[in-house]
Amino acid sequence: MKVFITDGTAEGFYTAVFDAYRQDGAVITSQENRQLSFDTQIVNVTADSEKATRVRNKLDKLDRYAAGDIDLALRSADALKEQTAFEYIKLIVKNGRAVRRMLSVPTVIEMNDIISRVTGEVHKMKGFIRFMETASGALYAPYSPDNDITDLIAPHFKARLGDQRFVIHDIKRKKAALCDGVTWFMAEVGDADIYLSEYEKVFEDLWKKYYSSVNIKERPNERQMKGYMPVRYWKFLPEKNGGQ
Repeated sequence: MKVFITDGTAEGFYTAVFDAYRQDGAVITSQENRQLSFDTQIVNVTADSEKATRVRNKLDKLDRYAAGDIDLALRSADALKEQTAFEYIKLIVKNGRAVRRMLSVPTVIEMNDIISRVTGEVHKMKGFIRFMETASGALYAPYSPDNDITDLIAPHFKARLGDQRFVIHDIKRKKAALCDGVTWFMAEVGDADIYLSEYEKVFEDLWKKYYSSVNIKERPNERQMKGYMPVRYWKFLPEKNGGQ
């Protein structure tokens, strides 16, 4: 069995699809620490734009929306995302058309599930992200999403915040969407030292006091809280981070 290990990029994935397509039992993954059997042959894939373009062009002819589906899937934290997307492409080629409505096929079910988790987190983050005002006047929002979605939510906040400068920082992947008030762009960033404005500190204190005043200590409802806001996001909320 051959395992094709990609660099985690879309171009790397499509290159791997080109190389692995006619290999029986081939596996595509970006997980370098994956457990392998003794008879496994490792193939480290170097992204090749020509190969990737040929696969994309073939795919676009059969299903013009498939590339968008695959882009969403490749953003997932799912360890099997590349293999699922690979099987999905093979299914499209085999049928010569779109297959997303073949809801009894396991590959389609798995693909739809992965996409749903990505789009679901995009929707949640549009409401869950909390900005803080920095000493420079820009807004800063740290978060740690399960999936690689920062560039998907940035346009929403650009439209919402207008000419306000802001940073949405994915601290897990060390990347951020930065907006100068006119345009936004993605950048690789490291750890950030952020200094909050005095107004922000006062606002956070007031918010924590409000949260404490409306919270009935004798009637805690952790299950409901977790339903509205998963625990993994709590560390970015003022009311759950050093609250009163």
